[in-house]
Amino acid sequence: MASVKSMMRDWAGRAGFSVLRQSSAADQVTVLAMMKPVETEHPLIRIGDDDDGGYLVPDDLDGIEACFSPGVGPVSCFEQGMLDRGIPTFQIDASVETTPLIDPRNVFERKFLGIDSEGDFITLDDWVGEKRPGSSDLLLQMDIEGHEWLALAQVSTQTLLRFRIIALEVHFLDRVFDRFGPLIIEPVLRRLRRHFDIVHLHANNCSAPIRSRAMTVPPVVELTLLRKDRSQVRRPVRTLPHPDDRDNDPRSRPVPIPETMYR
Repeated sequence: MASVKSMMRDWAGRAGFSVLRQSSAADQVTVLAMMKPVETEHPLIRIGDDDDGGYLVPDDLDGIEACFSPGVGPVSCFEQGMLDRGIPTFQIDASVETTPLIDPRNVFERKFLGIDSEGDFITLDDWVGEKRPGSSDLLLQMDIEGHEWLALAQVSTQTLLRFRIIALEVHFLDRVFDRFGPLIIEPVLRRLRRHFDIVHLHANNCSAPIRSRAMTVPPVVELTLLRKDRSQVRRPVRTLPHPDDRDNDPRSRPVPIPETMYR
């Protein structure tokens, strides 16, 4: 049996794939249970366009001093929505030459968010400390193609708690099916849940759902988080999608959030 497994791994490796044993169903359920959203006294509003780049966030924006947005795509409709509300924005992304935004209230730098501030990389702590020192409330909108896990694991609690609202796209969520989930995804989600309520889930339909023996998971999911001190009311979310949710790619089939992730 061992030789058969080795042959399968060897064949898969030479073909450009990997074969991994799944994590237990209990571990999968534990990780996904951390993503269950709640309703608060703050209704959700849509910031940005109706397709990719728009997010639902709590209507609790008054007093937020700035929006930090690592990862720049072909549109910056969310950041434009912040600017329209008088909230200045900061963007970083070393993979693009510039930003679509032409507004002096937006500051763009060709940097990647990383775990060290060196070369083309800067940590979230250093970026926030340079641009908005102090203790004022901020908003974080992050879509950095999988690098979010290490960035959120590395950031200090002091900086993390400056973000009143986080609009976050998480990638590779289907890795809860292998050992990556319990080792990496679970500690980051546990840390976020210690300080924030998840107030919305939305599956990005750029990727089809992945099935395991126990459940189905969309690989890319948008999370909206609200710092716990901003709410007194927390009710379980009973129905998804939200009426204001929109498909990221209108040309692709919708991807629903499985009920196992919010009920």
